Amino acid sequence: MSNELKLNLGCGQHLLPGYVNVDKFGQPDEFCDLEVFPWPWEDNKVDEVILHHVLEHLGETTKVFFGIMKELYRVCKHNATIYITVPHPRHDDFLNDPTHVRAITSDMLSLFSQKNNREWEQLKGSNSPLGLYLNVDFELVHTRYVLDELWSAQFDAGEIGNEEIGQIIRQFNNVVKQMEIELMVVKDSH
Repeated sequence: MSNELKLNLGCGQHLLPGYVNVDKFGQPDEFCDLEVFPWPWEDNKVDEVILHHVLEHLGETTKVFFGIMKELYRVCKHNATIYITVPHPRHDDFLNDPTHVRAITSDMLSLFSQKNNREWEQLKGSNSPLGLYLNVDFELVHTRYVLDELWSAQFDAGEIGNEEIGQIIRQFNNVVKQMEIELMVVKDSH
């Protein structure tokens, strides 16, 4: 039996085997309001976190959002993996839900990377060095864009290619339905 601690945060009705399913409503394995700190898990204990259509609902104020990022960092081990799925902020699925309080993007999450922060500092960039300010460090591993059905059908049929879809994403709403983002936690060995 594995000793890994894997959290499915904000699980709702989607309980996953092998995970501690966490929510403040419903029938999770563990009740927790993710906007109340500290979270109930010890430092450096979590190996994997899933936030499936959750993060866009949390942290309406910057202070609370920063608290969530700090708690996520605190409870995770070095090299822990965090899987985040969110609606694209330029899709109606994001815009039409009044419970969505914050747009989540890969570029925004990259502000929590100390490696990026140091590079931007060297370049005298204006990017907010949130990793350094908050003493957290998350590396962006991968982002996958899930296209809306209209665009995915055209892409799959070869009617539009990678370069064209990139330009379409920059120009139009309702092209990317959701983003699947993978982060890795960077810490000194514990």
